[in-house]
Amino acid sequence: MGKPTKDELETALAAAKRLRETGNDKYFLGKALLNLHYRMNHLEKVMETADRYLHSGLSEQDHTRLTRAIQAAKRAEARSTGEEEQLPELI
Repeated sequence: MGKPTKDELETALAAAKRLRETGNDKYFLGKALLNLHYRMNHLEKVMETADRYLHSGLSEQDHTRLTRAIQAAKRAEARSTGEEEQLPELI
């Protein structure tokens, strides 16, 4: 399955928002797409930061950025599941 283009993704996200706003999201497709997109943005940041960390000679500054990106992804996951317990600070 191919990755959607930027325009295709924007169209799909706009349709998902309309489904949610109008209450016509019978099969929760809009909810699922919006949630996955939200979480995917955080995970892409983790991947980008991890790549930079590994290619920078494992610098301390990039390690801190990676740790913070992971923590942000975990918080996003907790928010999306309604389990907003206090996550321990990593830094």
